[in-house]
Amino acid sequence: MSDAGGERALLQRLAAGPVSGDALAREAGQTRAAVWKRIEALRAAGVVVDAVPGRGYALRDPPEWLEAASIRAAMAAVARTHLASLEVAWTLDSTNSELLRREAPADGCAVLLAERQTGGRGRRGRSWQSPLGAHVYLSVARQFEGGLARLGGLSLVAGIAACEALHGLGFRRVALKWPNDLVVAEDDGLRKLGGLLVEGGGEAGGAARAVIGLGLNVRMPAAVGAGIDQPWIDLAGMQDAVSRNTVVAAVLDALLPALARFDADGLAPFVPRYAAHDALAGRGVRVHDAASIWEAQALGIAEDGALRVRMGDGHERRVHAADVSVRA
Repeated sequence: MSDAGGERALLQRLAAGPVSGDALAREAGQTRAAVWKRIEALRAAGVVVDAVPGRGYALRDPPEWLEAASIRAAMAAVARTHLASLEVAWTLDSTNSELLRREAPADGCAVLLAERQTGGRGRRGRSWQSPLGAHVYLSVARQFEGGLARLGGLSLVAGIAACEALHGLGFRRVALKWPNDLVVAEDDGLRKLGGLLVEGGGEAGGAARAVIGLGLNVRMPAAVGAGIDQPWIDLAGMQDAVSRNTVVAAVLDALLPALARFDADGLAPFVPRYAAHDALAGRGVRVHDAASIWEAQALGIAEDGALRVRMGDGHERRVHAADVSVRA
């Protein structure tokens, strides 16, 4: 049980119903102590394993595992034409990091998912909680014409696609918080549902390679959620019976054609689409930039993807890189 296949086999056995530690040890050819260590490792990964007195171990909420074939089958034909590869890994440090280590496909998109990330990253080096089998950890690698300068609005395009996909699945309250968050507005403010991270490289005037990462909360384990230091929400909290495979297929249906459109036409076609899902427009915001913290009113995004804000003196300012929070 030391490899990913053994870990998955143990999870499948636990999902079948209560099983004693003695039975697990016999089946695996291991000691009871070794089995207990495996159970504790699963718990540390965010899986809730109950110990039922007199009956043994069982999974409280058996996960739905990601299946590449199921995702492909559920995707629309037009989206599959943009797909160079689709792979589901068991454990990675980060789907973005793994795709950055590989060559981007010459044509189309390479899609990589993982059941767990051990080093998931958010914007500005922040960690991203990635419990086993709970959420969507998805990255897409693609080449873009026109050099690095054209990639400034890419996270906005990816956010629009993800938001539109979730609306299509019935999650109508999902909105976009500039520059790269998926959020849901509640009475206590904006709760984070997901985040986007774009990384890459290339020559100033040649083709650029970008990796677009999406982390999306689907079913947050309570113990993991308790350790997150900002308001969050998950899809399961908004709608019962959420299928991760269905969510991934819907996101790819929206995202892959959107990336092709962005490569051909830039950000301009997406600006009005962003406005339809803008969680900040009209709100008072607090902006943390490199030099200071100041307050303004958000007005939407500019044609280059910058955040437009109105200052206290009535003048408009554009923000290209900063942390933005909704003012209390």
